Amino acid sequence: MNVFLIYLLLLKATLTSFSVMATLPVVRGDFVLRYHLLTDRQLNTAVAAGRLGPGPNGLYVVSVGYFAGGVPGAVAGWLAMITPAFLIIPMLRFIGRRAEHPRVKSVIRTVLLAGAGLLLSASVPLAHDAVTGVVTVFILIASFAAIAFTRIDSIWVILGSAAVGLLSLVI
Repeated sequence: MNVFLIYLLLLKATLTSFSVMATLPVVRGDFVLRYHLLTDRQLNTAVAAGRLGPGPNGLYVVSVGYFAGGVPGAVAGWLAMITPAFLIIPMLRFIGRRAEHPRVKSVIRTVLLAGAGLLLSASVPLAHDAVTGVVTVFILIASFAAIAFTRIDSIWVILGSAAVGLLSLVI
């Protein structure tokens, strides 16, 4: 796979999202559905690897690049991840006071809602691939409840889910 194409695809994903995981539908569409560079399982693994380590939540694009193109692909993913940070200062200078305009705020809210819908549409096939039995359904429901209805830090939910998953393998 062409490393430059990996960079462009991941750059497109990172530039067109307003939140980190909103890149997931774009990445899945390009890497899994269009170019068949990854499977849903590999994308799940890349997301999990990116979320487990410290650092930004969008770090999973480095793992996606690695799965698609090895170490050069990982470098392309890293470059795609940091490029928007270098572009934000000129963008903020250009936007300036225009960001406070009600129409601009309305457009931003609309784009965020559209991104949430896209994220949901990409998450369902990934969840279908990851949730394979009674234990994983239990982990899914318990994790959702813990995140949605309590103030437990997400690291404890992740560690608890991992512990239950490992215990289910031992038992």
